[in-house]
Amino acid sequence: MPADLTARSPVVTPDQYCEDKAAQSGSSFYYSFRFLPAAQRRAITALYAFCREVDDVVDECHDENLARTKLAWWRAEIDNLYAGDPQHPVTRALQPALSTYDLQREHFLEVIDGMQMDLEQARYNAFKDLQLYCYRVASVVGLMAASIFGYRDRQTQKYAHDLGIAFQLTNIIRDVGEDARRGRIYLPVEELQRFDVPAADILNYRETDNFRRLMEFQIERAESYYAKAIEQLPAVDRKSQRTGLVMAAIYRATLEEIKRDGPQKVLNQRLSLTPIRKLWLAWKTYWFG
Repeated sequence: MPADLTARSPVVTPDQYCEDKAAQSGSSFYYSFRFLPAAQRRAITALYAFCREVDDVVDECHDENLARTKLAWWRAEIDNLYAGDPQHPVTRALQPALSTYDLQREHFLEVIDGMQMDLEQARYNAFKDLQLYCYRVASVVGLMAASIFGYRDRQTQKYAHDLGIAFQLTNIIRDVGEDARRGRIYLPVEELQRFDVPAADILNYRETDNFRRLMEFQIERAESYYAKAIEQLPAVDRKSQRTGLVMAAIYRATLEEIKRDGPQKVLNQRLSLTPIRKLWLAWKTYWFG
């Protein structure tokens, strides 16, 4: 029997669009969302999809002027969102969450500003310079996520801020080789000099002893941010913030694997936990802490 050529594809709802975007990424974050109540899961999935959309602008658009134009479009779309007239499936999915979870317009714009930094600089002189980037692309997202998960003690915002820094530092460590292929080095210039690692070694994927020591230092700093963040999480909010703790468990396990495998190898391979292991860590952490 011939196919009905007039049949239409099923309409994808804004929530389904975001769910598909998150699932396609295979991110550790996606596994941590699985145990949330439906409303919170929809909100955090939409937030994650927004981050993926603006990140993809920079990573997948090879024309810098076009990338700038697209980021400008997203800034205008955030204005549309807060004016009650979102156009994109992601912002339409986000709209119900704005008032429910008190999501702030300036936080969305900070994330876009962070992506803009990738168009404007490929090096960071000192760690304090890198911290601004980490704040914009990760800590701000952590603050919005903490609002979605719910908290009673404002100290939880400090936990969310530092956990975001830890996540981004882990991403930087894991993706050194991948970033080098894009001509980017996020490791601070001062620290490359301290460990006697020329930028050319990274850009040419040379796994030297000096580079290994540099990466061990980066891992220690990321681990210190995880420890600091979790120490700052008030007991009253530990249950509501379990999703963040799930993310931390998965990311810390990734760091452990990088250490075990040899941190210098990040130049030539991108380590990732298996989906089964991510799901196991998510389940174990969510239910047993």
